[in-house]
Amino acid sequence: MTLTVLAIYLAAQFFLGYYISTRIKTEDDYLIGGRSLGMGLATFSIFATWFGAETCIGAAGRVYVEGLSGGTHDPFGYGLCILAMGVFIAVPVWKLKLTTIGDLYRLRYSPLVERTASIIMIPTSLLWAAAQIRAFGQILAAMSGMEVTIMITLSAVFIIAYTWLGGLLADAWTDLIQGIALVAGLLLLAFTLLMNKGGELLSEIPPERLAIVHSGAHLLDVLEAWSVPILGSLVAAELITRAIASKTARVARNASFVAFFIYVFIGIIPVVVGLLGAQEISGLSHSEQILPLMAEKYLPDLLYVIFMGALLSAIISTVDSALLTCGSLTSHNIILPVIKKRRTVTEEQKVKIARRSVLIYGTIAYVMALYAEGVYHLVEEASSFGSAGLVVVLFFALYAKSWSALAAMFSLIGGVVSYILGAHVFNLQHPFLLSLISSLTLYLVGMFMERNWSTG
Repeated sequence: MTLTVLAIYLAAQFFLGYYISTRIKTEDDYLIGGRSLGMGLATFSIFATWFGAETCIGAAGRVYVEGLSGGTHDPFGYGLCILAMGVFIAVPVWKLKLTTIGDLYRLRYSPLVERTASIIMIPTSLLWAAAQIRAFGQILAAMSGMEVTIMITLSAVFIIAYTWLGGLLADAWTDLIQGIALVAGLLLLAFTLLMNKGGELLSEIPPERLAIVHSGAHLLDVLEAWSVPILGSLVAAELITRAIASKTARVARNASFVAFFIYVFIGIIPVVVGLLGAQEISGLSHSEQILPLMAEKYLPDLLYVIFMGALLSAIISTVDSALLTCGSLTSHNIILPVIKKRRTVTEEQKVKIARRSVLIYGTIAYVMALYAEGVYHLVEEASSFGSAGLVVVLFFALYAKSWSALAAMFSLIGGVVSYILGAHVFNLQHPFLLSLISSLTLYLVGMFMERNWSTG
């Protein structure tokens, strides 16, 4: 019965996406919703794009295993990332009238920097998409009792089809509807849980599980843990695209501020559920199923179905954004510049190229979801890989008075290489901090070299 109602719920969302997709005529319509997002759509689109698998499934599962220290990333780290986007990035990016964030690297530096930055951003969005697909499958597996692998496969088919069809405008409208439903559902779950056995369960939590920082953690450990979600995700194209798609610069900025407050306030609930769930349900083989299992235990059947539908819809909107990012960076910043040198490309052809790119990347993300260690691991890697160089180059692009293509290339490539060496070759404890320092140093070196050559 539950799965039947849920299937109807998801089918209704799919057909809503189909209806909105009939309005897509141009590349801008498909990729940035025709720059038409008002305050409500922009706010909930920013909130729902970030409030997905990691916040609801990954953070709850991590806290279930490690206690409060396992929730560093969410809600506070990624919440502060949204706030920083509103303060430093939303307005200047909106004023440039970009289609993708990749355009910024071309305008300030060169087409080569544009393509390099796009190639670096694509794996980040792929990892993010894979995390959402895996979380979607985990929820369906918890509800149905079927194998996680089967549910991940079914989830991937649905999500890829939905993303291919609707574009950003469909995503934004479903963000608004399902964001409100998810907020209401999480508040209801928190109220029901605390009213039933919350006080009893809270009193049973061992004090060591309430520590915000892992025991024995050093300053560099803390800096690494916080810099990854705040700085590493600050350049995420999924987030910046919402600012680009807003009606005005004021909407882009204010929507970020409101989304920050909603994100942090509501994001505390999965953390609490993870803490209480460890006292209520022990020995889970898949810790990331704790949130749906607790919802099933404490919510009435109808409210449980509505809650799970809203949760799945939030995850769909997140993966939809990630796959759209992969498709837009590939089609708009890598493929189309090459094609345009040979012939004129119509708006219809641009949309087709973007949709084909989405299909290809959706398939890749599905394979990654099958073999990942978990949702938290995927999101942490997505926030770290190559983002240090992107952060450095982005801030110089927005706030420097002059720009160096050579410095940008040094920083982008150096950030990726230093992170791979630190995280996967030498297994260092603070690979993101290493890549951030390396990227900044290499940018300054490149800028110094270019100035010397130009004056020599």
